[in-house]
Amino acid sequence: MKVFIHTLGCKVNQYETGAMETLLRARGHEIVSDPAGCDAVVVNTCAVTAESERKSRQAVRKYAAEAGEQAIVAVCGCCAQVSPEQAERLGADLIGGSGDREEFIRELERVRETRTKSNLLDDALHRRTFERLPSGSEAGRTRAMLKIEDGCLNFCAYCIIPYARGPVRSMPLPAVAEEAASLQARGFREIVVTGIEIASYGRDLPEKPTLSDAVRAAAEAAPSARLRLGSLEPRIVTEDFCRALTSLKTVCPHFHLSLQSGCDETLRRMKRKYDTARFYESVTLLRRYFPGCAVAADLICGFPGETEEEFRETLAFMEKCAFSSMHIFPYSARPGTAAAAMDGQIPNEVKRARVKEAGRLARRMRDEYCGACVGKTLTVLFETEQDGVSRGHAENYCEVEAEGRSLRGQCAEVTIKNAKNGVLFGKICL
Repeated sequence: MKVFIHTLGCKVNQYETGAMETLLRARGHEIVSDPAGCDAVVVNTCAVTAESERKSRQAVRKYAAEAGEQAIVAVCGCCAQVSPEQAERLGADLIGGSGDREEFIRELERVRETRTKSNLLDDALHRRTFERLPSGSEAGRTRAMLKIEDGCLNFCAYCIIPYARGPVRSMPLPAVAEEAASLQARGFREIVVTGIEIASYGRDLPEKPTLSDAVRAAAEAAPSARLRLGSLEPRIVTEDFCRALTSLKTVCPHFHLSLQSGCDETLRRMKRKYDTARFYESVTLLRRYFPGCAVAADLICGFPGETEEEFRETLAFMEKCAFSSMHIFPYSARPGTAAAAMDGQIPNEVKRARVKEAGRLARRMRDEYCGACVGKTLTVLFETEQDGVSRGHAENYCEVEAEGRSLRGQCAEVTIKNAKNGVLFGKICL
């Protein structure tokens, strides 16, 4: 069976698509990059915003049409989990959710053979076990993701993910170590520790291990691989957390914190569990223990009720934090969340204007951070090479270009000579 898979959304979705590809190949199937003439189209959907759902629907229509009538259409992921009726209206032959990928693959085979429709949905809120899937599935990659956690119970006002993913489930520490060792043995030079809400790692396990315990297990099992952390809830950053990480020499000095707003009143309406003072404490701790580290953040502009004054507070807080990079989004109402029913919905043109203004500030801060890297020597994991130029990411996740011999898949020290538009240019140290 020739299977085409399209993925939307977060790193966890990307990880799970890679796992499905590995499972399919192990069962004798072929993964194809063009849907035309394939036997099955799989769309792994995202439901984090209304816009994500729109793009998910659009992808199902597009790739089903390109594949042709002979192909079955299978829809999985968070959008399918919380809005299965959309997949039904689109004529999906198989509807899966955000769990049990192995059963989904087996059912894909059965639906292809029998040409009967199937629905595999469960109640995500009743899940209690972590589904272990194969990691690092894409051949030739230098960086692999290691999913150690699934689920979230924060129930932020704008977010549907607790309903799409269910409660926190964690990979036991021995399995974390085993997966990390396997990735290193297969040649991966960097491991990205990821999950839906990795700050909650271990809360469901009998021994109550923490995220720092999981990172230590991975570091000790894969001592020659760099470790990079996925997005962090700010409150996990404490003195103990920072001390634990600094004792592990392979942890990358790059930390992505989930900010969402730089205004306390907006954070309260969002039902976030920290204020700007606690967030800034996290930033300060990271910079104390990891001098020169990159601190990145997410931001939502135009949350319901956000006044111009509140937005100005956010801009001032952004500048105070001096982020190295930011992901900035306009608020997109997601049906089924508390925020979608709130008063004070912001007009789209105002949201777009705020995203644009915040983006200008974020680019200036990025350029300032990159400028401060000039003259430093950074360790770069090179991922691509073209026309004599090797490209990769430094330990602080800055993109680096350097001329010279092909270094794809290797780490090398690079002295940074220049920075432009968020890219560092340097000379490979001989």
